Amino acid sequence: MPPNRVIGIDAGGTKLLGGVVDEDLVVHNRVHRLWRGADREETLRIVVEAVEEVRAVAPDVVGVGFGIPSLVSPAGVSVASVHLPLDDVPFGDLMAERLGLPVWVDNDVNAAVVAEHRYGAARGASHAVMMALGTGIGGGLILDGRVYRGATGAAGELGHMVVDVDGPPCPCGGRGCLEVLASGTAIGIAGTEAARAHPRSALGKALEADGAIRGSLVTELAHAGDELAAEAVCSVGRRLGAGLVSVLNVLDPEVAVIGGGAVAAGDLLLDPAREVLIAQGLGPPRMRVVPAHFGGESGMLGAALLALDGSRS
Repeated sequence: MPPNRVIGIDAGGTKLLGGVVDEDLVVHNRVHRLWRGADREETLRIVVEAVEEVRAVAPDVVGVGFGIPSLVSPAGVSVASVHLPLDDVPFGDLMAERLGLPVWVDNDVNAAVVAEHRYGAARGASHAVMMALGTGIGGGLILDGRVYRGATGAAGELGHMVVDVDGPPCPCGGRGCLEVLASGTAIGIAGTEAARAHPRSALGKALEADGAIRGSLVTELAHAGDELAAEAVCSVGRRLGAGLVSVLNVLDPEVAVIGGGAVAAGDLLLDPAREVLIAQGLGPPRMRVVPAHFGGESGMLGAALLALDGSRS
C-alpha cells in the first residue's frame, strides 16, 4: 500500500511555499506564491489556489497542514497576525470548507521547529528554539521534548522581544523588537543605510538603479566579498546575538536553530551572533547556534507533519 501523502503549506509574511509530502518527508511537487499587499479575501483565495494546484497532480492526498504567521488557537483560529490580514479568522474551518479536505493548522514556526526537532538540526535535543528570519522573525520552542505554547498558545513570539526600548517602530505596534533589528528585512534596511552613506559603492549603485535594496541582494554581495555589504550583514548578526543572549538566559536550550530566508547569509550572519552570545551570555558557552537543516522548507515540512500526524490519529 503506498504511503499517505499530504499537502504542507508554509504561509510567510510575503510568500507561500507548499508541496505534496509523503510519510518519508519526500516532497513530490512544489508551489510558490507571492502576496505582498493582498487583503484578507485575496490572501485566502491565493492559499486555496495554491493547494488546488498541487492537489491536481496528487488527488490521493489525505489532508492539508498549514503553518501560518499568526497566533493560532487550539481550534485553528488565526487570532492575530502581524504580517497577514488574518486577525480573528477561523482559518482551519474556512480551509476545510473550501477545500473539502481535513485540515490542520498551527503557527508557522511551531510547525517548522517540529520538523527540525524530529529530523533536522535540533534532532536529539530536549530543549530547542527556532528563529525564522524573513519578513519578520517567527519563533518556536521545544521544551522537555514538546512544543511549548504557553497559557494561551501565544508563546514563542521571539521576534517581539524588545531589545531596544527606544528603537525603531515594529509592525506589531511596539518599538525596538528583535524582528525590526535582525530579520531579513533588517538586512535590507542595513544595506540601504550603507548605500546612502557610500553612494559610489556597489550597494549605492544598486540603490540608485532600483530605488530599494532587499536583504537578498545585500547577502549576495556579501558572499561575493563586498566589504560594505558584509558589514551590513554582520551588524544584523550582532543584533541577532543580543536576542539569542536573552533566549539563552531565560530558557537555557541546547540549540538555537536559525531558519527563514535570511539564513542564506550563513556564517556571515551567524558568526557575529555567536560572538555576542559567547561574550554576553551567562555562564560558559552551552547553546549551539546552527542553520536549519531543511533550509527554507522547514515550515512546509512541519506543516506536512501536522497533517500526517493528524491523519494517523
